[in-house]
Amino acid sequence: MGDDLPFPFLLSATSSPSPVSSQPSPPTEAPLPLARPSLTDHERERVLEVLHSEQLSRGPYLEAFEDAMAERCGTEHAVAVSSGTGALHCIVRALDLPAGAEVITTPFSFVASSNVLLYEDLRPRYVDITPSTYNLDVDRVADAITPETEAILAVDVFGVPVDWPLLRTLADEHDLQLIDDACEAIGASVGGCPIGGWGDAASFGFYPNKQITTGEGGCITTNDAALARRCRAFRNQGRAGNGRMQHDRLGYNYRLDEMSAALGFAQLERLDALLDRRAAVADRYHDALAPLAEDVARPGWPAEAERSWFVYVVRLRDHFADDARDQLMVHLQDHGIECAPYFPPIHLQPYYRDRFGFAPGDFPVCERISARTLALPFYDTMTRADVDRVAKTLTAALPSLPRR
Repeated sequence: MGDDLPFPFLLSATSSPSPVSSQPSPPTEAPLPLARPSLTDHERERVLEVLHSEQLSRGPYLEAFEDAMAERCGTEHAVAVSSGTGALHCIVRALDLPAGAEVITTPFSFVASSNVLLYEDLRPRYVDITPSTYNLDVDRVADAITPETEAILAVDVFGVPVDWPLLRTLADEHDLQLIDDACEAIGASVGGCPIGGWGDAASFGFYPNKQITTGEGGCITTNDAALARRCRAFRNQGRAGNGRMQHDRLGYNYRLDEMSAALGFAQLERLDALLDRRAAVADRYHDALAPLAEDVARPGWPAEAERSWFVYVVRLRDHFADDARDQLMVHLQDHGIECAPYFPPIHLQPYYRDRFGFAPGDFPVCERISARTLALPFYDTMTRADVDRVAKTLTAALPSLPRR
């Protein structure tokens, strides 16, 4: 999900110094941020329209945004909320899974995809990832199902769709709920079917580093009318329908304000163009980094799926030492190029280790990938010169990185 990483991301001042020979960029060379939202007068006009109307919450743009999301994802219903985390939490809550139940999920994701399970006293049952897509290894899911398993929560990591047809079949065979954390994957599809409609429900996030943004915000898509109705209640303090001060369940303040909805609606109108421009930047990276293929693995995705470019994440090959990635990040930042470690393993976060007893080695593919991946600057207005600058800086740093 990645919806509260610092923006732009900066390494901590306590980061260890890099032995890589590093001369900072000349002061005339502007820093390259990790991400940048794409905003035009079209979006500003929509937001100003709301401000002039003085209806700042629960207005016509909220309904218009929801309708546009449902149409885009091919679902009957969409429920806009205040964040991608809020969307995923509403889904998990609305499914009413029994306390203590297991939910199969991935350890390689933004931590919110597991946190929402803990909110509802559920237990994450992690399955390791595939080294090609970094997604949940669906071939291992069947063996992970136990009598306590109630659901599968899969994440479309970095905008690459999971094998949804296989997961749908497994969920149906074992009578499990199927949840899609699609916060990084708006516009992606599998076999021509959009992400957002494969599971019982899907969550989307619109933080400023995403393909489209509402500033902060999220959305639920589903074909289940009852689930959508429950999510609408949860986002508005558990209110029953439109009744004033009538609350028939515990709820939350997860409403999306009207200005954010207007911004989201305007961004959705430009989604195809934004996705095309991001794909073009990814193509530039693919070409610019081709000479480094023996040292740096570029992103991939399944042939039957269409990915949506959220971030551009590369991976150092295994012949580099374990600390090489972090040294490379310091080198890039010394040259004005922002970058970020995507993602630290969830099961090794201190809270998860303390609560569940996870330890290094539990999910070795995830841990190996996590130690070697980094996100490079990526946004739709990156020029060929920007991409070449990143590639040149990487090329200069690689020979000095420690190797095994």
